[in-house]
Amino acid sequence: MITRTNASGVLYMTMDLSRHLGAVVRTVANRVHEGRPAHVVTASRAYDTTVEDLWDALTNKERIPRWFLPISGDLRLGGRYQLQGNAGGTITRCEPPRRVAVTWEYGGKMSWVDVTLEATPDGRAHLELEHIVLPDEHWEQFGAGATGVGWDMALAGLGQHLATGRSVDPAEAMAWFGSDDGKRFVRGSSDDWCRASIASGADETFATAAAARTTAAFTSETTPAEHGAG
Repeated sequence: MITRTNASGVLYMTMDLSRHLGAVVRTVANRVHEGRPAHVVTASRAYDTTVEDLWDALTNKERIPRWFLPISGDLRLGGRYQLQGNAGGTITRCEPPRRVAVTWEYGGKMSWVDVTLEATPDGRAHLELEHIVLPDEHWEQFGAGATGVGWDMALAGLGQHLATGRSVDPAEAMAWFGSDDGKRFVRGSSDDWCRASIASGADETFATAAAARTTAAFTSETTPAEHGAG
């Protein structure tokens, strides 16, 4: 979902933007989910830490706000969670320290997030995040980037937290999103999700236009069409 509060501007201020964008493998696919056709947006990357430490960063109520958002609720299988100002839902799968899945309920709509962790041959921790969304007008307008860009922000913030242990300052995070570096990160992420969509078989014209709208939404900029350009 499009939101500018998905991750930490404080951590982004000192990060290598291209390194974090380049660390993520992005795919877009179609799947039948619970008997209905769905889009699957997948982001994966490895971190220089252990699977156990990565699991703790993802599931510890005291640690999640250090790189993502304040969270409340019952963080166990079957429990309900709520991210401040963002999505809430139910924890539908919890297999420490390897897999957690939740419903993602936001804006009156439901989607599903499934995260899997595994150790890499070189001793790092690999994360794969799937976000499953049903076709709707939001997808038609923004495509994969509406979901993907937000997760790129979150995964970059997670990487900085794991590397430095530093925490989020929400005010500085918002300021960073409006900076030149923040907008550059969004454009790079949106372009990468556009390429992933085209690679999945999406029409290039649709994917390019959707990416432009996604970038504009995250950066509060207007698209060429909104300026009256052809």
